[in-house]
Amino acid sequence: MKRASPLPYLLPNLIGFGVFTLVPIVVSLGASFTNWNLQRPGATAAIGAGNFGELVGDEKFWLSLLNTLYLMLGIPVSIAVSLWLAVLLHRRMRGVDAYKAILFLPSVTSGVAIMLLWKQLYNPELGPINVLLERLFHIHGPQWLQSTQSLAALNVEHVGVTPKQFGIGARDALNFLGVWAGIGGSNMLLYLAGLTNVPEELIEAAYVDGAGKWAAFRRITWPQLAPTTFFIVVMSVIGGLQGGFETARVMTTGGPSGTTTTVAYYIFNKAFEEYRLGYASAVTWVLFAVIFAVTLFNWRYGNQETGMA
Repeated sequence: MKRASPLPYLLPNLIGFGVFTLVPIVVSLGASFTNWNLQRPGATAAIGAGNFGELVGDEKFWLSLLNTLYLMLGIPVSIAVSLWLAVLLHRRMRGVDAYKAILFLPSVTSGVAIMLLWKQLYNPELGPINVLLERLFHIHGPQWLQSTQSLAALNVEHVGVTPKQFGIGARDALNFLGVWAGIGGSNMLLYLAGLTNVPEELIEAAYVDGAGKWAAFRRITWPQLAPTTFFIVVMSVIGGLQGGFETARVMTTGGPSGTTTTVAYYIFNKAFEEYRLGYASAVTWVLFAVIFAVTLFNWRYGNQETGMA
């Protein structure tokens, strides 16, 4: 019996991939070598590597990259707390399914709704956070989303550190939000799945040999979770480099003074605010190169650490 060709079944997906993914990628790559500007459509011409040369000297681009990296500082904290919660929920205790559902709830809730809620929480005058700080501890809370300060004392106008910029500001507020949103999400579920594959007999044997809970976790559980941790770290770093657009657009519009403008939001501004599609395409490909290089680095040296090489 002659088998039917699978091509008709694959064709709709291949057409969708070609039209909505492959073609835009090719157009973007070609546009990155032009001066394509929607305000001057008739003046479009090839300029070689001109956009990339301009990007090297673009202070705002480097500031956006610095903002992106700063907003990724919460990733290790989020991963560590996710692991801690997974270990707690892995125990056989009453109501564990309800706890899992509650912790995972932010991941299935509308992101815009959560951001608008946190924007109100960060209100420096009427927000619950500053009100509680004032009433319970008699502390005048920070300006949060309205402040250009940061715990790293980053300068606003150029890449560098200025002592007077030390404090809690918009960058830190978005970092706190990111940690809160990430601790009970997919990372926790991945660790829960990984914990089910850790042999219980190994842990029981360690207890019999006199090992405490911390020693058993460090010597047995943690090494068994290395592949899961490697996957979480790689995906979190990729997501961090690509992210920041939604929070910047909804909560701060990239401010104050560009302190929350990430690379993704910078690309949006160049493409759809200034209409410089050629330059925005060049920034996009530079971001792709950064993500690709960081992923290769993680894959090379992360695999050595996890024993997966």
